[in-house]
Amino acid sequence: MTARPTIDDQQRRARLASRQLLAPAHRADSPEQVVEALVALHATDPATVFLSVAARLTRLEPADLERALYQDETLLRMHGMRHTLFVVPADLAPVVYASTTRKVAEKERRGLLAFAAEGGFDADWLAAVQRRTLAALAEAGQATGSQLGGLVPELRESITVAVGKPYEAQQTIGVRLLRVLGMENEIVRGRPVGGWTSGQHRWAVRGALPALPPAEAQAELTRRWLTTFGPATTEDVRWWTGWGVREARAALAACGAVTVDLDCGPGHALPDDLDPLPDPAPWAALLPSLDPTPMGWQQRDWYLPAAHRTDLIDRSGNIGPTVWWNGRVVGGWAQHADGRLRWEALEPLPREATAAIDAEADRLTRWLGPARVTPRFRTPLERRLTG
Repeated sequence: MTARPTIDDQQRRARLASRQLLAPAHRADSPEQVVEALVALHATDPATVFLSVAARLTRLEPADLERALYQDETLLRMHGMRHTLFVVPADLAPVVYASTTRKVAEKERRGLLAFAAEGGFDADWLAAVQRRTLAALAEAGQATGSQLGGLVPELRESITVAVGKPYEAQQTIGVRLLRVLGMENEIVRGRPVGGWTSGQHRWAVRGALPALPPAEAQAELTRRWLTTFGPATTEDVRWWTGWGVREARAALAACGAVTVDLDCGPGHALPDDLDPLPDPAPWAALLPSLDPTPMGWQQRDWYLPAAHRTDLIDRSGNIGPTVWWNGRVVGGWAQHADGRLRWEALEPLPREATAAIDAEADRLTRWLGPARVTPRFRTPLERRLTG
């Protein structure tokens, strides 16, 4: 009986260095190359997108990423895995939508209809408001939610939710409808109001995405993900995609993944990706909160020691800014109000590591310039460093 291939933790860290474009020798030349390699960038916090790209490029001006997002439209911001907002390559958008977003969008549409009904508005009324909203947006080119409310007054209709509960609140039809239209890819988030750290985006009408069978799309998304994040466990695939176990197993089988032995147990890799990679030269990196690398796997012991997690992860599971040395998280960082970057090691480090991390902190400080970045999800160490 032929033994299964073995890929140990050290080899996984070597792959992480090159395929996640973190070792200096493997950095990319364009934002598109970064997003293509990483499959998807977390975009819940707008600054994360820019900082994730900046960490992996030989050179980046914010305008380069803005060009890709808003002018060339080679990158697209959309809801995807785990109900989360991502930036993905435009050619991958149909795959993400068919594999994950469509099912979520259908649920959100049902929720919108129920929400409207609570306010006394039926499905026909909502459909008419939607038609007028899309027509107004097409004529305007781009508009914020507030601007659309001026063009289509029905969007400002307000409904009380959670009546009688401590968290009772008013929500407008517009907020809910625009969110659902975004999930359904009828509209897309365009240029923000303000700079690249702003979370208030203008909306624009988007053309329909090509339709793909869900199972085919899930297999392709898994193949793309394993190319960069493999090897990985079934639980890693299930967690990252938000699928059920059956869907994850079916997608792994459909993309041709083979079983390998990891230090943590059985895992999966693509059949042409079993040969070892050489260890890279020593490297350091400063990655932002919600960066796709630390958020890439559910089982994280091989790169994120359990002892560090209390300092670096909030109560909802969001990872804050991290400091890396040779494929492992060794600390965290934050930007102080005066612009200086401060970092703290969570374990003893050699002088070589300290010098390399200091150099990366200087590089990021120069790149940020006058910009100030506070993560949307604050973690204990980040708060401590800015206190």
